[in-house]
Amino acid sequence: MEIDGIISAIVIGIVIGVLGRLVVPGRQRIGILWTILVGIVAALIGSWIAASFDVADTGGVDWVEWLIQIALAALGVAALDRSRARTRR
Repeated sequence: MEIDGIISAIVIGIVIGVLGRLVVPGRQRIGILWTILVGIVAALIGSWIAASFDVADTGGVDWVEWLIQIALAALGVAALDRSRARTRR
């Protein structure tokens, strides 16, 4: 992977992580770095899932791929927040 691929993965991870965090109701007790990491992982896994169902490359904006990625990020943020809340009790 080249440097521009790494930078774009980080930028997409930030966007996906923040959107996923906005979807989850309430306050999340995770930091911005965790949000970015969850976003990057969700973007990578979401792209793979979208490619598996042949919805990754469409003529315009890849809405289905974005929705998959955001849903995965929301699940990741919620799961991480829940696990962090348990360890603080």
